[in-house]
Amino acid sequence: MTAYIFPGQGSQFSGMGRELYETSDIAKDYFNQANDILGFNILDIMFEGSAEDLKETKVTQPAIFIHSVALAMAMGKEFSPNMVAGHSLGEFSALVANEVLNYDDGLRLVAKRALAMQAACEKQPGTMAAVLGLENAVVEDVCGKINGIVVPANYNCPGQLVISGELSAVEKACEAMKEAGARRALILPVGGAFHSPLMEPAREELAKAIEQTVFGKPVCPIYQNVPADAVTNADTIKSNLISQLTAPVKWTQSVEQMAKDGASHFVEVGPGKVLQGLVKKINSEASVDSAQL
Repeated sequence: MTAYIFPGQGSQFSGMGRELYETSDIAKDYFNQANDILGFNILDIMFEGSAEDLKETKVTQPAIFIHSVALAMAMGKEFSPNMVAGHSLGEFSALVANEVLNYDDGLRLVAKRALAMQAACEKQPGTMAAVLGLENAVVEDVCGKINGIVVPANYNCPGQLVISGELSAVEKACEAMKEAGARRALILPVGGAFHSPLMEPAREELAKAIEQTVFGKPVCPIYQNVPADAVTNADTIKSNLISQLTAPVKWTQSVEQMAKDGASHFVEVGPGKVLQGLVKKINSEASVDSAQL
């Protein structure tokens, strides 16, 4: 069985999508629609902008979404997943490719999500840190003992867990992680405390938009970040998508569950190869590929 997986923030690169735009008329149409939906020329930034330009949250999230969805749609009948999943932002791409959301609604939600997250970061500054070489239970235990807000945010693969929260609490947690035997515990160059309680204002704002959006029945199960399990009910998908902003991304658990449910081949749809690397670390027996036209 084949699982199609969609990347999140961090997979962007200068020139992203240009080759796809130039080789597929179907993809080109999706790219061109994006400028009208967003109200600014995101294609110029994707194709010509610097890495610094692409790091801006209001650009990064829509850019990765556009690239991922355009590629899935351009694949036509070749895109035939038995299951799908997306890492954080990638969950929105997966939902459009899986016919739960239409493209316009998906892109509008992603744009709103990006701006709401940016506003939450400005309202209550925070940060994230990567912890390498510790068991999940140890990281969870250390976070629980720190004064202030610091929580597990991204279960990326065994031995790689990202924590998120208030700057001082994350810094204290990093020191405690090293004392607990972490190989590394380093602050990441991100704009805020994603997937933590500090994102509550963004969750509330996004919830209103999601509740007003029509969600259809998926073509195949989507393994969502919050439960790390197969979901097919539209209302449950909505609820999980709203919770995602303040809850951890259970990527390791999602890939493990997909493998248990029969996935032996994982295809990454979108820019970069980040998820392919994570899948191989989670399940060395799985085969991984990039989506091709």
